[in-house]
Formats: sequence, structure tokens, C-alpha cells
Amino acid sequence: MEFRARDHVRGLTALLSVLSLALVFGAALGAIPRAAIPTAPAAALNAIPHVNAVISTVAIVTILAGVRFVRRGEIERHRRMMLASFLLFATFLVLYLYKVVVQGTAEFPGPDAVYQFVYLPTLAIHILLAVVCVPVVYYVLLLALTRPITEVFGTEHARFGRVAASLWLVSFVLGNVVYALLYVVY
Repeated sequence: MEFRARDHVRGLTALLSVLSLALVFGAALGAIPRAAIPTAPAAALNAIPHVNAVISTVAIVTILAGVRFVRRGEIERHRRMMLASFLLFATFLVLYLYKVVVQGTAEFPGPDAVYQFVYLPTLAIHILLAVVCVPVVYYVLLLALTRPITEVFGTEHARFGRVAASLWLVSFVLGNVVYALLYVVY
């Protein structure tokens, strides 16, 4: 019997989501040993948050462009923008996880009141949306990649795609707010 990814989109979504989130939480909770990863020079490590802010901003633009293209019926351009968005997200995540494993999470340098009433709620919503976004993005991506474009219209791609794009956009924007609070404002 032949395995066809298109027949197992939900299972593959679950598998990829569990693996991805295990990697993220493993890195964030210190389960990945620092000694297992080569350490980059300090300048490269210090550049990661700034590079990731640029990646997030570009991803916001590619997601918005992808949404615009699909609304105008420009399916191939939509596809390219959404694949670019996913690659930007993956690049962001690899860089972020590398920095977290090697250096740990960044401490908030600002006042306690801003930490409690602005930074923590913003970070919590950003993290929640990012976690929820993972399986939705995988599902939409797998529906699109495992079928010819003409068959994608007969799936749940559009319905879940709207949810994925919305969650992704808000998560990236809030991520940039967290970045600004950590590295620009304070």
C-alpha cells in the first residue's frame, strides 16, 4: 500500500505540530543541552533579535500580500507569498530557538509596572497565538502542497487559511512589540 500525504493531512499536521512544539518548549524550558549546540560569536548572537524583527516585519508584508493576491484571484502569487511567509517563520524560529538554547530567554529591562501590565500580557498573547497558529498553518500548508491548485478549492484550505493568516499576523505584530519593549524602548 502506497503512503500518500494528501490522504493523511490531519495526521501529518498533528505529527509536525507535536514535533515542532516539543522542540520549542524543549528549548524554552532548557531541555536541550547548550553543550550540544556550537556557540556563535557574541556579535552574531546579539544580532539575532534584530534580524528576527526584520524577518517578522517582512513576514507581515508577505502574509498581507498573500491575502491580497488570493482576494484578487491571483492564486500563484498568493502561493508564493504564503510559502515565503512560512520560510520566514521557519527561519525566525530556528534563529530564536538557537539563541534561547545558547543564551536563555531575554530578561525584561524596563520598569516593573510596564513588565506586569504591558510586557507580560503582550508576550503571553503572542506566545498563545504562536502555539495555536502552528497546527493551523501546517494544516493549511499541507492541504495546499498535497493537491493541485484546482483541488485545493474543494478543501478547508480557504476557511482555515483565513484563521491562519489572522493568527499569524497578530502573532508577528505582537512579537515586534515584544522586541521593541526589550531592545528599543528599554
